Amino acid sequence: MGCGASIYAVGKRKKKTNIPEVVVYVPSMRIPAQSDLQRPLRGLIPHDLVDRLGCLRNQIVLVAEDTGNLIAIQIVVDAGGSAVAELRRALEEYLTLLIGLTKKEHGLEDLVEFKWKNLEDGRLENSVANSWFELLSVIHMIAMLHLSEANSLMIPKDHSGSGIRVVSSDCKRDSVDLLLKASGCLVFCVHEIMAHLPPDIKKKFSRDFQDGALEAISIQALGQGTEIQLGLAVESQKASLSVKRRLACEQLIYFGQAYHFLSESGMSNMHGKKHLCFIKWKFLEAKAAAYYYHGLILDKGTEPACHVTAVCCFLAADGLLSESKKACFTFCLTAPVTRSPPLWGAMKHLTQKIPEVAARKSQMYGYLLEEEKALQALPDLPDFQLSLAPDDYILPEIDSAWDRSKWEIQSQPLKEHLEDSEDEAETE
Repeated sequence: MGCGASIYAVGKRKKKTNIPEVVVYVPSMRIPAQSDLQRPLRGLIPHDLVDRLGCLRNQIVLVAEDTGNLIAIQIVVDAGGSAVAELRRALEEYLTLLIGLTKKEHGLEDLVEFKWKNLEDGRLENSVANSWFELLSVIHMIAMLHLSEANSLMIPKDHSGSGIRVVSSDCKRDSVDLLLKASGCLVFCVHEIMAHLPPDIKKKFSRDFQDGALEAISIQALGQGTEIQLGLAVESQKASLSVKRRLACEQLIYFGQAYHFLSESGMSNMHGKKHLCFIKWKFLEAKAAAYYYHGLILDKGTEPACHVTAVCCFLAADGLLSESKKACFTFCLTAPVTRSPPLWGAMKHLTQKIPEVAARKSQMYGYLLEEEKALQALPDLPDFQLSLAPDDYILPEIDSAWDRSKWEIQSQPLKEHLEDSEDEAETE
């Protein structure tokens, strides 16, 4: 999906461009393309097992294309919700069968050539004869679906018809859960699957499918989960300034790490540039929030130095807020064009409060700023241990159809085998 604008036509009307809103950034999504599982596996595993593998993958291909269109026009939770659920069920069932192809004892790892394409333009991205690549691609797709659902839940909607678009607290909490699941899937991809792929195969992957890019998306998901938590804390009367400062500082760390991994991965394509713009925007917002809350806590001190340092924090937050607005604008205009939703969460509150407090406090303590020029230094933000962690992703149990003791394999007649070989030679 990425954040690309989808273009669709209704009847004979002029094509209408849908510019999607983005709260949770979803990188460009891959979906499976038609691949032949029957021919390479015939005679090696039971016929019904081959059929199940082929039928399930074909079902995923069809449902993925339909679901992808729903994702592109952002109706995942409403009309598209059932399609996403159906796709996820098919992927999970397919995994129970796919795992068998990765087992060394079966000797089937490199027999099937698995093809995957880009959802947006249908371009074939990878065609790899390796079952570990297929496993990586399926779990990566599950992660992207989690991100897409989280984004859809966070897009404000007007269910009452009042013209006021809101996101419920339940939707925000559900989004956090989905972000943690997505992060866990990507961590599993990097640490549990990549090691099984030969270097020559990994070299063929596009940059956004390399370890560093996957790590960046995983960490970004944790940063966005923390962003939502900070928004909930701002809306709660029970949350203390210390809690809000901690969440803002953690959010800053997550986005800083994500930016590092993504920039190191050398992504310079269209989606790579947009992705970096998104993380920079969120990094600046988090830093503005962190300095604002740090300043409020410092301002509670009684010494003049406390007030001077607090004002420095407020002025820094004000400057960072202005930079973040520019970064948001740059992100939206960077291809593929997107738009940001109405202000939400912590920034809905801070966009107004930061300039007000910075102006008021700098005026209030202007005389101290003149007297204590030596103290006019921006303090370091406190360092906190990160509280959000990815959900552990666990592969489903292998299907009982892989129990070799129950196998009855019909050998392929020599004539059919020779005919298949001739067909393969012709297609080549």
